[in-house]
Amino acid sequence: MTTARLPLFPLNAVLFPGLVLPLNVFEERYRAMMRELLKTDDNEPRRFAVVAIRDGREVAPTAAGMPEAVSTPAERGPADGFGPDPIQTFHRVGCIADAAKIRERPDGSFEVLATGTTRVKLLSVDASGPYLTAELEDLDEKPGEEAGALAEGVLRAFRSYQKRLAGASERSLTTGADLPDDPSVVSYLVAAAAVFDIPCKQRLLQAPDTATRLREELTLLRSETAVIRHLPSLPAVDLTRAPTHPN
Repeated sequence: MTTARLPLFPLNAVLFPGLVLPLNVFEERYRAMMRELLKTDDNEPRRFAVVAIRDGREVAPTAAGMPEAVSTPAERGPADGFGPDPIQTFHRVGCIADAAKIRERPDGSFEVLATGTTRVKLLSVDASGPYLTAELEDLDEKPGEEAGALAEGVLRAFRSYQKRLAGASERSLTTGADLPDDPSVVSYLVAAAAVFDIPCKQRLLQAPDTATRLREELTLLRSETAVIRHLPSLPAVDLTRAPTHPN
């Protein structure tokens, strides 16, 4: 397995390969990370790792609101809020992000647009610098058995689910022609787009193979579709863009 050491950006969210991650960066520890990434050569990827914070494990409050609402960014150490042993606060499987856009605002905060690339396993966390870094191991994506057939079933179930979220069949929805054929890509897109909680999304991210992820998604989508039949109309879901996360 290939290992690497990269900056670590913990979030109350799960990033999947192929998905877009907008970030509003205003804490100094993450500003320092972005300033360092900006030193990367233009022809090299600006990579950092995203891991989800375990439910209830963040032990210090995070700054509230968007960067524009923060007049004085909190001066917090690299591990502040994550306990005496930060690795225990994070899920052990995360995703590499490649920052295609890093724009510094006049107030020193950053607007970042990154894309998930590959899954990684968190091996260790280092808090000795201005921001967290981590030793990471690449995780191969194995197809598993019957991944192709399962992907077709998941796409059908997702279209039904999305239709229920939209509230009416005549609404403009993502069609099969807009969705990929690759089973692993389907599994990641659906995992990110469906309205599942963080522990559920984390289980999907760390599934041992694509087929296992698709099987779980099929069960979840059928269950969720049955539930939302009885709920008020909800907006259609954007497949590829996550909400903007203030750090």
